[in-house]
Formats: sequence, C-alpha cells, structure tokens
Amino acid sequence: MTDEYKKKIGIPDNHTLEEVSSTWKGPRRGQDTDEYLLRELDENGEVVAHYEVYDSTSTYPPFGRSITYKKV
Repeated sequence: MTDEYKKKIGIPDNHTLEEVSSTWKGPRRGQDTDEYLLRELDENGEVVAHYEVYDSTSTYPPFGRSITYKKV
C-alpha cells in the first residue's frame, strides 16, 4: 500500500514513507475512508515531510477508489 502512496505523492525512490497513525472513518455517504498520517524519510532516516493520506472506496458497485493527500 505504501508504494501506491509514494507514487501518488511523488516521493523519490531512495526515500521511504512511515505510518505514524491511521483512522478508519467508516462508511459515510457511500464512501469507506481510511485516513493515514505518514512521514517521509530520506536515505539517512531524517524526516523530510508529513502527509495526510485519504484512501476512499465506494461502498456501492463498481466500488471505485480514490487516494488523495495533503502535505502538513
């Protein structure tokens, strides 16, 4: 899952994403949303940035999925 987020955000290959926390928002208005707080680490393990990532899946067919993020 983290590789999908790295690609979406545009994180360099030599950097990593580390999950700080996650929250399940539950099914609301036809969307099941997970919220993640992630930190980007460089090749030396230093924190470069923090991101809030929202991974949302429709609870109705065709079960579309969207991933959005913001830098915090």
